[in-house]
Amino acid sequence: MKAVKLFIGLAFALVVSGASAQDFSDPQYAKWGETPEQRKENILASTFLKEELANRNYPQATKYLQQLLQNCPAASENTFVRGVTLYKNKINRAKSLAEKNVYVDSLLLLYDLRLQHFADHPKRGKAYILDRKAREHLTYREGDREGIRADFETALAAQTEVNGAASPELVAIYFKNLCDDYKNDIVDAMTIVNVYDKYSPLFASVDESQAEFKSQFETCFSTSGAASCENLQKIFEPRIVANPSDEALLANVYGLLAKANCESDFFLTVAEAYYGVKPQSSVAMMLAQVFQAKKNFDKAKQYLREALANETVGEEREKLLVRIGILEMTANNFAVAAKSFNEALNVDETDDDGLALYFLAQCYVAGSGDCGSELSKHAVYWIGYDYLQKALPLLEVTDASLAENAKKLANSYRSVFPTAEECFFAELKEGATYTINCGLAKGLSTRVRYRAQ
Repeated sequence: MKAVKLFIGLAFALVVSGASAQDFSDPQYAKWGETPEQRKENILASTFLKEELANRNYPQATKYLQQLLQNCPAASENTFVRGVTLYKNKINRAKSLAEKNVYVDSLLLLYDLRLQHFADHPKRGKAYILDRKAREHLTYREGDREGIRADFETALAAQTEVNGAASPELVAIYFKNLCDDYKNDIVDAMTIVNVYDKYSPLFASVDESQAEFKSQFETCFSTSGAASCENLQKIFEPRIVANPSDEALLANVYGLLAKANCESDFFLTVAEAYYGVKPQSSVAMMLAQVFQAKKNFDKAKQYLREALANETVGEEREKLLVRIGILEMTANNFAVAAKSFNEALNVDETDDDGLALYFLAQCYVAGSGDCGSELSKHAVYWIGYDYLQKALPLLEVTDASLAENAKKLANSYRSVFPTAEECFFAELKEGATYTINCGLAKGLSTRVRYRAQ
């Protein structure tokens, strides 16, 4: 330890010796003090501040910092850079909350003082200083929600003033905290809506390097709970009216409305306009769902069939065909529905669709009413049961609740199988191959099974 102190002492002596050789009456040193003596003393204090920080002698470093702030705060930007390092270390070493709060106050005050003297710095001026202060406030005094909002808003305003636009990163951080405040009932919904409205144009034109912050911004809004259908309409309806063909705007608004599960007339207007400028299967299916809920089946089928006519991706065609089949079933058009489900299954013959199989089974059973005899009518349930058994393992992966329904439906079909007596008189042995001879399932092969007694 003595050796270390001796080394430091020698180093300080060399610094003092070097400083003594300088002419501090030169105008270049004027910012360090009024007289050559004061300048020399303050320059040495700046050097010693750096050295004491390196040696973690924070009490002594604090004295040098206070000297510089009192005598020549505008002399060097490094005074504040080192001051921040000093107080962060003191915060981390504080032994009580009260002590920590004192150091946090000093840290934030350093940024205020730096702003007074270096606001016009070409690279690290007003916008930079306020940005750093806002982030430090959030880091070290997270519970001061009002103060944090105020510092972020001041920083964002400064960035807009100095740079022409706010930083997407800082906006994303600010908005995330604002949404947290909304969830904790500190700010109201319209505050969220207004801030989103203010900054969403900023993210409309950000490049790929800022895409992460755009995603954070949009996700915070859509999951905040403030993005109600009513609020979204208040924000975007005037913009849509003014720019009805703006694809980027329509895509953004459509996405927000869809996430909010909106089914209003405004949503339909936006979705139809978006589909008009960029037809997509996913949008067509969403439109079909809304129109189906409104009992407008013709409109729903129109969008699904238009999308199907233009879709070339097999997986998307399969989804569309299943949706068309479900819609036709809703309208009791079982023959058309069965055709659509079979087409869906034929899109990729190596990969069955659980939904198509599940609903196709019901179509075949529904078509058994056209069969003449009781035996031929009951035999259709063999096919229905077969398709449900194929659907079950697929549905268990994709939709557990629907898989449970399929199990119950399969059990109900078993209860309608032909009786052993019916099969005996028709000369049908259990396990033998049987070809359906009527209804929508006509021509399909299955196996003879007796109804459980």
